Amino acid sequence: MTIEWHYTAKEDFGLLSLSGYLGPEGAHRFAGAIGWVLARGTGPVVVDMTALRGWSVEGQVAVTEAAGRLCAHERSLELAAIPADGSLVPTGDGPPVTVHSDLSSALSAHGVRDQADDGQQEWRTSGWPS
Repeated sequence: MTIEWHYTAKEDFGLLSLSGYLGPEGAHRFAGAIGWVLARGTGPVVVDMTALRGWSVEGQVAVTEAAGRLCAHERSLELAAIPADGSLVPTGDGPPVTVHSDLSSALSAHGVRDQADDGQQEWRTSGWPS
């Protein structure tokens, strides 16, 4: 089992939504999604995990590695609605990762009241529901 992703490039940040399971197989796909995000957006990246069924240690490590990749490009990583236990395995001296309790609070932190189309661009994997 792996993940599907949907990326929305907003004016001042990016929103990367995940569904499925972020395990060893999904970690590679997530790393690819982060590459996509780096090439097509600016500002902080909020990873919406609302539809994520869970994550393994490998998935958690992929998230902390993504934070480092983004930091190298002067961008930050934020998480919204992390899976059940709320843990995030650190991989050393990586950049801080902000964790929001849900997507609404993450969007609010960026001054977004609703998710209406404001001229944003979107990309998704073929398995992402329309």
